[in-house]
Formats: sequence, structure tokens, C-alpha cells
Amino acid sequence: MKTSTGHWADETAAKIVFEKGEREQYTCASGITPSGTVHIGNFREIISVELVVRALRDMGKKVRFIYSWDDYDVFRKVPKNMPKQDELEKYLRFPITMVPDPWERDSSYARHHEVDVEGTLPVVGISPEFIYQAERYRASRYAQGIRKALEKRDALKEILDKFRDEDHKIQGEWWPVSVFCEKCNKDETEIESWDGDWGLSYACKSCGNKEKLDIQKAKGIKLSWRVDWPMRWEYEKVDFEPAGKDHHSQGGSFDTARHVCKDVYDWDAPVTFRYDFIGTKGLPGKMSSSSGNVITIGDVLKIYTPEVARYLFAGTRPNTEFVISFDLDVIKIYEDYDKTERIAWKMEAAKDEAVYQKERRIYELSQVSADGKTPRLEDRQAPYQIPFRHLCNLIQIADGSIEKALSDLAANDSGPKKEQIPALRARAECAKYWIENCAPEEFRFRLLPAGSTSALSAEEKNAVRILRDDVICKIEEFGDDKTCSTAVYAAAEKAGVDGKVLFGAAYKALIGKDQGPRLASFLRSINKARLLEILKNY
Repeated sequence: MKTSTGHWADETAAKIVFEKGEREQYTCASGITPSGTVHIGNFREIISVELVVRALRDMGKKVRFIYSWDDYDVFRKVPKNMPKQDELEKYLRFPITMVPDPWERDSSYARHHEVDVEGTLPVVGISPEFIYQAERYRASRYAQGIRKALEKRDALKEILDKFRDEDHKIQGEWWPVSVFCEKCNKDETEIESWDGDWGLSYACKSCGNKEKLDIQKAKGIKLSWRVDWPMRWEYEKVDFEPAGKDHHSQGGSFDTARHVCKDVYDWDAPVTFRYDFIGTKGLPGKMSSSSGNVITIGDVLKIYTPEVARYLFAGTRPNTEFVISFDLDVIKIYEDYDKTERIAWKMEAAKDEAVYQKERRIYELSQVSADGKTPRLEDRQAPYQIPFRHLCNLIQIADGSIEKALSDLAANDSGPKKEQIPALRARAECAKYWIENCAPEEFRFRLLPAGSTSALSAEEKNAVRILRDDVICKIEEFGDDKTCSTAVYAAAEKAGVDGKVLFGAAYKALIGKDQGPRLASFLRSINKARLLEILKNY
């Protein structure tokens, strides 16, 4: 597959190959500490790596995609949106993998958050190799890396101080490791000595325990963050890993890690880029927590299909800040995706070949894949398109029944084929959730019962009668919305009222509101017999 598309993932893949040279396998890495809810900002790193992984595979390269759970980090504070606050407080300063799950679902607090993410990622076509750092450390997998850090602690101190001003340089004796007490499990310990070989002595300030550990066997020794990260780059032979703007700030953790990786562990730091923050707009109330709005990829997938969720990231350069919307902008985002889809499938002409290649590549990378490779359009069936706004209207016309709405669509000659129904149903489920939980009140409606009447003036009732008799009674004669709209305006003229008056009267008669969906399209979407039943008493 050609990769000269100008897409940032392809550019990054080419840079990796250029800088690292030809390798039998390239390793791309991502990771996070599961110290609380893994939010959509964290997901940006995961999918950014996955898109680069796909680009490398499209170049014919073999790729290992690893995701590290830093679950041997310290449990420093209890997030406000967690249950059993008092119980969790008892485990402060423990490794988070040893904190109990307050929901009592999984083996630990850390594992609970890991399971939530691991169960969702395959839905958007992401299936990395998960690495659990608590298991690695407690199995002494990093014993050699720990000893090397101790051997070169003076060099490490010099590297870390290089990026600090005088007020923040390391003072006094410093060790590149910390220890979780073997007795009380807390990290409130002090290193007392290292024997120059495999023996490390510590004292616990919390419980008073003192002992000498064998680095080759001890479970509780852990490297400090700015040493641990580059040590693992060398251990896993990482070729690519991005980081957030905070890590990429001048003198930040990536700068120091780059030096540590080369000068201490003799491995060139991975190719990287900076990714920016993500904002949110129009949040549904149910997604808020006492600590603020915490949005997960699972929350996003309630509103956006997996393909559209991927599109948000595939279509935006990582170093660009953007907002994920839950308000009326959702409709625009679906429209943008649909346009990209039409261009990719050549249902709509692109401005030029460069635009076509760009839009097609974004669309390809937005598609979910079970094998980690970019799906080829040539191997797929052209999709059935229906605007998100129109689908929302159809679901509401069907009194909230997705199955009824899909059945009505399938009954049309131009409706979806059987094999296109699953994707359509997925979009419909997102549309229904959005209507019920996020859409503004003016967007929502429900058709009034048959034979009901609204409080209309005599002028409005007359307009509704003419609309019913001259337009709705022969609605099947109008082949498109334009001809139907012309007939609606003709009905208004016959009734001697302005079009706006007729529109308002029609909406009040049909849904009990002053406004609603575009009237011509709305009328054509509703079963004729049902319309006549609603309006029969006018």
C-alpha cells in the first residue's frame, strides 16, 4: 500500500525507519499509571501509537505494539470520584497494585482500571501486548537495570541536575531507587547503603523495619520515574513512543530520559512526538464526577461509533489541541466523517488528487481492524449512508424504537442491504443515546397521539387542514424534499399565511412544539396513515 499520503502517521513511520534503520522488528510503546479512571486524554496516546503501528505495517514492517501498565507506582491520593474513600485512604503510599478494588470486582484497584480499558480497546480495533510493571518488578526482571543505575548514580545525578536551576538541584545523598517496605508495603523508606554488588539496605520510617535486600530476588525495589522509563526503553528495545506536552517541555522528563537512555543504558531514545491535550464540550450530566468531568473512551463510544471515534484522532495531528463534543456539534462531526467517507469511496469528487489521497487515508485509518492492519477499501463493501440528524429524527418518529426505525428504512427500495444493517444499527444506538442524554431540549420531539389536537388559532387550523389535504394526502407523489417543500409553500399561500405560520402550526399539531425538523423531510419520513390519523380532527 502506498504511504506517500502526507498523513502524520505515515510521516512518523517513515521517520522511524529512517532514524532507526532497517530492523527485523520495530517496537512501538505506550503506557500509563492506572491510578484512577483512564480518560480520553490518555486514550490519545494509545491511538496515536496504534495509528503509527498501522502505518509501519502498511510499509510491510513487522511491529511489536506494547502497552505498559505502570501499576507498581505509588498510590499517592484518592481520586474524589472513587467509592469507599475512607477505606482507600488506608492504602496511601502502597503500590497501586496492592490497593483493593473498592467495587470488589477485580483483584486490585489497579486491575479494575486496567480491565475497563482492556475490555474497550478492541471495540476500536486496538489490541496491544499488555505489560504489567508490578509483575515485572516483583519477579526481579529489572535487577540488572537497577544495579546499573546504582553503579552510575553519580552520572544519573549529573544528568538530572543538568536541567534544573540551582534551587532545584539534588542535595545530599541521592539514590535512583525506592523501596516498598517488605513488612508494611509502604514506600516511606530510606536507602541506608548499597554494598556495591547485589545487596541494598533500607529502613522504613513508617513501621521501623530494617533489612538488607538481594536485588536479584527482592520484590519491592523500584527505579525512580526518570530512570525507570529509559531503562525500559532499552529493556524492550523501544523504537517509538510519544509523550504529552508536559513530558516534552524543555528540560522535562523526555529530555532527561533521552540522556539516561544513551549515557547509562547505551540505547538510543525512541523516535517521539508531542501530543496535545483534549477538551470536552456539551457534557451529559451522567458523565460528571465530584472531581470534575472524567470522560473515558467508553463514554465517547456511547455517542460516536468506533469508526467516527477513530476519525477524530486520525484526522487531527497529535500536536493539535481539539475538543470532543457531546452537544449539537456531534451532528457536524458525523457530517464531516460522512463526507470523508464519500470522497474515499468516490461517491463525491475531491477537489484534487492530493485531497482525495489525504481523505482516503484518514478514512482507512478510521476503520476498525481485528488484525491490526489497515483495511483495504478494495476488500470491503461500500457503506450505506444516512445523516446522523436524519437518523435521530427517524428514531424519534419511531417513538424511540431503533428496530422500528431500521425496519422502516429497510422497507424502502433505496434502503440498506441486509449486510449493511449492523453498522447502521451501531450508528442508531449512538443516535438514540445522544438524543436521550445529550441533545438540547429543542432537538427532541415525540409525535402526538392519533386524533389529538393542539391549541391553534382559526387561521392556523385552516393552514393545517390545507397542508393535510393538499400535501399529506398525496405525499407519495413528491419524489424528493424539494418538490415536497414547494407543495408546502403552495399550501401556505392557499391558506393566505406566511410560510413560517404554517410551519409553526404544523409542528404544534404534530409534536406540540413551535419548531422541529425541516418540515418537508419530516413529513416524508412519517408514515402517511399515521400523519392523517394525528391530523384527522382538524
